[in-house]
Amino acid sequence: MTDPNACARIMGTREILEDALMSQKHITEGYNTFAGECVNEQLRHAFLNILDDEHTIQADVFCTMQSNGWYAVESAQPQKIQQARQKFSQQP
Repeated sequence: MTDPNACARIMGTREILEDALMSQKHITEGYNTFAGECVNEQLRHAFLNILDDEHTIQADVFCTMQSNGWYAVESAQPQKIQQARQKFSQQP
């Protein structure tokens, strides 16, 4: 694509951000796996630094979408939070 504005004409801001968020989710999955399975400590540290950067980008995209009403998050009810606490506190 030679025209940098062509994507914006095909997709709106919401669609671009949805695509970016999905991409960031996949990117962080990959770096998480690489870091967890890396035998070289220096390389693992580099992957973890990149992973942190990618999580920051993902959070920024998420916050932008949420602030525009494009990613609704349901608040947890106090009763459900308490039930989850009890469930997981009973596990060894």
